[in-house]
Amino acid sequence: MTNSKGAGRLREKMFFQRRQLLDDGFGNEQAGDWQTMFTAAAELTPLKGSEPVVASRLSGVQPFVLRTRSCRAARDVTTAWRAVDVRNQSRIFNITSVANFDEKNAYLDMMAVQGVAT
Repeated sequence: MTNSKGAGRLREKMFFQRRQLLDDGFGNEQAGDWQTMFTAAAELTPLKGSEPVVASRLSGVQPFVLRTRSCRAARDVTTAWRAVDVRNQSRIFNITSVANFDEKNAYLDMMAVQGVAT
């Protein structure tokens, strides 16, 4: 079996969301609700999970590599964004980094963590 990187591996569908900024009436901006900016096909590759202790409790953290096609909207994604599985919207991924490893602008690899606060 070959290790292809083609679009056939993009089997998941994800909402990419960022918080909208609202004016509080005094000229200050504050974070509002999450707003879907675009939807894209993606490949989710799970990495080795961990159980860090936060506030004297174990919390399960599962990191993923989220690969999507590079496009104008995807290149705007930053670590302030999150990804939500379209088919199961309780699966929320906090994006921790965005990289273009092959430098060909074909795909973007995003490190994302499931199981942490967004």
